[in-house]
Amino acid sequence: MTTTDTNEQLTVHGMCHDHLGAAEIIRDTFAKIADKWSLLILGMLDEAPLRFTVLRDSVPGISHRMLTHTLRNLERDGLVSRTVFAAVPPKVEYAATELGRTAIPAVTALAKWALEHSDEIQGNRTLFDDRLLGD
Repeated sequence: MTTTDTNEQLTVHGMCHDHLGAAEIIRDTFAKIADKWSLLILGMLDEAPLRFTVLRDSVPGISHRMLTHTLRNLERDGLVSRTVFAAVPPKVEYAATELGRTAIPAVTALAKWALEHSDEIQGNRTLFDDRLLGD
C-alpha cells in the first residue's frame, strides 16, 4: 500500500479509517519491528555494517539467542541484510537495507524523544504507582 500524494498529512486514525486493511498492516508491522530490540538494532546499523559480536556488545542486555532471533526477523522483513564472507573464522556482517534506511529517521526521532522525555515518563510512572498503592 502506497500513497501517491506526498503532501497528504495522514494521522494513524485517518490511515486506518481511509484505507482498507490499513489497521491490520500497521498493527502487523508495529508488532514485528516495535519490539524490545528491533528498532534499537536497526538504529545501530545506521552508520555502517556491523559484525554480530560488535552488535551484541553494543546492545546492553541482549542475549546471543535474542540478537540472532531479532536479526533474522529484520532480515525476513527486508530491513537488514546479512553478508557472509569466506574467511577463517567466518565473518558475518549485518547492514540496514535500502528499505531499512528509510525507517532510520523515524527510529532516531523516537530514540531522541525517549531520551528527552525519560524523566517525565519516569515521574508519571512513579505518580501512577503511588496512586495505586494509596488506594
